Amino acid sequence: MTRIARRMADIQPFHVMEILKRAHELAAAGRDIIHLEVGEPDFPSPAPIVEAGQRFLAGGHVHYTPALGLTALREALSRFYADRFGARVAPERIIITPGASGALMLALGVLTNPGDEWLLPDPGYPSNRHLVRSFEGRPVALPVDASTRFQPTPAQLEAAWRPNTRGLMVASPANPTGTLLSLDEIVALQRSVQARGGVLLVDEIYQGLNYGVDACTALSRLDDVFVVNSFSKYFGMTGWRLGWMVVPEAYVRDIEKLAQHFFISPSTPAQHAALAAFAPATLDILEERRHAFADRRNALLPALRDIGFRFATEPQGAFYLYADISGLADSSEILARRLIEEAGVATTPGLDFGDNAPERHLRIAYTTDEARLREAADRISRVLQHP
Repeated sequence: MTRIARRMADIQPFHVMEILKRAHELAAAGRDIIHLEVGEPDFPSPAPIVEAGQRFLAGGHVHYTPALGLTALREALSRFYADRFGARVAPERIIITPGASGALMLALGVLTNPGDEWLLPDPGYPSNRHLVRSFEGRPVALPVDASTRFQPTPAQLEAAWRPNTRGLMVASPANPTGTLLSLDEIVALQRSVQARGGVLLVDEIYQGLNYGVDACTALSRLDDVFVVNSFSKYFGMTGWRLGWMVVPEAYVRDIEKLAQHFFISPSTPAQHAALAAFAPATLDILEERRHAFADRRNALLPALRDIGFRFATEPQGAFYLYADISGLADSSEILARRLIEEAGVATTPGLDFGDNAPERHLRIAYTTDEARLREAADRISRVLQHP
């Protein structure tokens, strides 16, 4: 007899994976598919990182590391925060994790009691609400829109806060909108959260992928926040599954205990490879790629506007456009399926990102080269000209 935990009734699938599955089916049948659906950089892992991983593996001594990660990698991240952001972050507060998802699991596992509520912007990254539910917490959506650049405000937080609210999760740059919070805005949110005895968790997973504005970190102004980051996006290491989290010192020991049981340790080869991520040659490669992403954004935005997609706010980070499609179709899900079937262009309907007008929005990832992006716009235009 199958006995599935009650919480699983609230855990929804990642709908973009259905689009991806269909894209693979069409490709297997010989169709040329342009992938604008999955949030994964198309560039290969930088050569210095790959070479560092290969050198380590060639030695053959692939053993567990401490549960909190290699001391050398934690120290390298501490120096990175100081050099790039002027932020003083003790290596002892840096936790290396199996991807940013592992960091979120540890944070929520340590912070969430059954019934605790977490405030989350809607639209937002879907896994956040499902991870909260997995720890018997309750995700509470804060509807956000273009009037606040799809970011929450202290006034919203104050109106939604209840006695059992545990904290607020925000992202800068955000997925799916690509918008940013300024440091002043993060500090204002933290003051409001702290005044109510709560916790602020800041997702900086797309940090570094900024356009027209310098990257920043909440840690340059605040110590009493949880900050989650990843080697996947800016550093181009998605498949290595490596992330990190910076936490207030008082939480380190409890997070260590949980990490020991959840993961034993992060991937040892990935950690040794990531030591090369901060070398000048690697950072030069990453900055070239950031400029390429900016060029892609600047090419795709006007092309889609010409077709009839609307953008109330222009993204300044990540590699997504969150397009209002209400002038083109009644349903983003139906439009996404039409685009993949008729145009061979895979996109993500707003359904994945919450309940705040998902039918009006489509997420489009500019994670392929400019020529393919222009071709995608041409294909979409031709399809929409023939309802």
